[in-house]
Amino acid sequence: MEKSLFEQMGGTYHQEGDYFLPDLSVPELPAIGIWGQRRRQYLKNHCQALYTALLLSGKLNDHLPEADEQAEAMFSQLVKQMAKCEGITEQLKADSQMEWAKRMNNIRNRASEVVYAVLIFS
Repeated sequence: MEKSLFEQMGGTYHQEGDYFLPDLSVPELPAIGIWGQRRRQYLKNHCQALYTALLLSGKLNDHLPEADEQAEAMFSQLVKQMAKCEGITEQLKADSQMEWAKRMNNIRNRASEVVYAVLIFS
C-alpha cells in the first residue's frame, strides 16, 4: 500500500480550512539571568564573529546560562569576601542601616566591575 504525502514527509499536521499545516513547536530555552543577558549583548555588539559562531553552531544557548551561573557565583563570593575584609557585619546593619547600605552598595559595585572585567567582557 502506498504511503500518503503526509506520511512521506514525516511529522504531524493539522487542518485549517483547506490547508494542512505542520505542528511546529519552539524548543524550550534555558532561563538566562542578568549576567547571561549582558554577556549576550556584549558578544553581539563587540565580538560579532564569536557571537555568530556560537549562534550558528547552536552553542549560544549553552554558553549564556553557563556564563550567568559562573558570574553569579563569582559576584556572591566577592561580596561576601569584601564584606568580611571590611568588617561589615549584621551588628553594623542593626546599629546603622544607612552606613551598612552605603558600604554594601559600594562593595556590590566593585564586585560587579570585577565580574564584568573577568567574565562578561572577556
